[in-house]
Amino acid sequence: MIRFWNRRIKTGLLTENPEIDRELKVIQKEIKSLVSKKFAGSLAIRMVDSGSCNACEAECNALSNPYYDLERLGIYFVASPRHADVMLLSGLMTFNMVPHVLDAFKQMPAPKWVITLGACPAMEAPFEQTFAIKAPAEAHLSIAHHIPGCPPTPKEIIEGLLVFLRKM
Repeated sequence: MIRFWNRRIKTGLLTENPEIDRELKVIQKEIKSLVSKKFAGSLAIRMVDSGSCNACEAECNALSNPYYDLERLGIYFVASPRHADVMLLSGLMTFNMVPHVLDAFKQMPAPKWVITLGACPAMEAPFEQTFAIKAPAEAHLSIAHHIPGCPPTPKEIIEGLLVFLRKM
């Protein structure tokens, strides 16, 4: 127990990094501005898992915690594709999920965009093309932006959303 506390005192707080916090505040300010200009203050995202390991989804869940808090920036995750402006697609595009992903895309109102998340939809993951894998996602959908990583951190996802908003 004493070794634990000695190590804890030497390392200090690992959850806060003032430099990253400053970068994140600048990014968040720009995102809020772009969302208010381009989406009238509210960007709705439908997260679709097309056969992933759920690591990307876990990182997206972190975007709702008080540290990142995307909702105060005007970005919301919605349950129905009928309410979504953007589809955030993660996973390998498995044989069984392709029709469901395409159906969700069809249900989205126009204009609509697809952002792929992680290495799997772009076939950068260590998987081979088989009968069960119908990737890359761009073979089935028009991809507006790709956020790389396996899995991307919440900060990388926010930066990717900012790049997408700038490209629009």
